[in-house]
Parts: sequence; structure tokens; C-alpha cells
Amino acid sequence: MTASTARRHVGARTGFEWCNVYDEPGEWARRNPNAANLIRYIGDHLVHPHPQLGRDGPVCPFVRHTITHHSLWAAIVPGGNDLTVETMSAAMDDAFEIYRCLRTDADARMLTSVTIFPDLTRHELVDAVHLAHKTAVVEQGLMLGQFYPGCGVSGLWNKDFRPLDAPLPMLVIRKMMNTDFPFLVGRTEWLYAYLTQVAPDLPRRLRWSIAERLRMTDVADDAITDLRVHSFGEHAR
Repeated sequence: MTASTARRHVGARTGFEWCNVYDEPGEWARRNPNAANLIRYIGDHLVHPHPQLGRDGPVCPFVRHTITHHSLWAAIVPGGNDLTVETMSAAMDDAFEIYRCLRTDADARMLTSVTIFPDLTRHELVDAVHLAHKTAVVEQGLMLGQFYPGCGVSGLWNKDFRPLDAPLPMLVIRKMMNTDFPFLVGRTEWLYAYLTQVAPDLPRRLRWSIAERLRMTDVADDAITDLRVHSFGEHAR
């Protein structure tokens, strides 16, 4: 597939372009020099095992399928440390809107949206935008993850492993999995959305009641491992 036929969507609010990375990864990287780091990060890290991961298999068990199905979309948001929360939030509104439009495709389970903020070292802005948008994303049965150099959130299988420590600051939207419970315990509405995905046959009032009982406050970044409830051999779905 040539660059002229590579798929892309333009955000209505920002004019930023979300491109299908693996329609033509070489051309996409040439047009977006900073984004070549994303392709290297995926190819050199996410699709391979890691000695500190705490389980067998690649760091991200789904990314290879996302590559195969050409289901990874990414945008580059310029500005570095001159970026504001308002601009980043508008970009995330666009990313979320585009994701929901793309979700109707057959490969929606593998669909992933990456919004990259190269040269941004004020990582607290990534955290702020992540928190501001997480509820809206989670309520749609999706997850919003914050990645940046030095992100201290621990892994599901090893407290000392940092899966969100990435070479580029970015916010990632993907489908919610049944293993995402530890990332959703901080708010009742997040847990309700989780139960709606994994136990949709439960009455709504019961789902909300269970969510209220399970909610935990002041969950530290390194508590994720302790909150994991699935065992070896129980795979994410």
C-alpha cells in the first residue's frame, strides 16, 4: 500500500492527522521523524518478552495482532513544552471521536489509537489530560493509558516492572480487557463500566452496588501488582 492510499483521519477540532501506521510504516516514519521512535519502540520492545515482565510472552500480547490487522492509528501533536492542557485535551477529544468512528470495523478488538506529544518533558500534563478524559473513555468500554519516560505505574505481574515507561509521551486508547480491573478501582463509575463489559447480564443496580463496594481510594502507582486478580493461564480478553 503506497502513501497515497494510506488511510488517515483529520481531527475536527485540531486539524491533527491520525494515520494508519502499518498501511505504510516506512513512509509514515519518513513524514513524521519523531514517530519513527514509536515504530522502534513497538518492534524492539512491545512485541518481545522482557526478563522483568513477570510472565511469559511479549510485553504487550495484543500489539502483534494490531500490526497484522493494520489497526494502529497515530497522530503527532507538535509543540513540546509549549503545549497547553487545552490543546492536548482537544487532541484527545479528536482521538476519541475518530476511534469511535473506526470502532465499527471488523477488527475493532485490535483497534488502538496513539496520540504522541514529542519533546514534551512536562509529563504532569500527560497525567492531567489522562485523568480528565479517562471517565468518558472508560464509560464506552475502552481504556486510556498514559505513557512517558519514567512513568512509575507498576506492572500487573512485577511491582518493579514499569510497562508505561516509554520513550515518547503519549496517550493510548484501546479496548477494555477483563484484566484491567486494577486500573479501574479508583472510581465507582470506572468499576461500573468494567462490570458492564465483563458481566453485562447482571442488573444495573447490582453492578453499581458491587462497584461501590469494590472502589478503593488513594491507590498508589505501585499497587497495581497487588490488585491483580487473574492468575497464570487466565488470559486477557
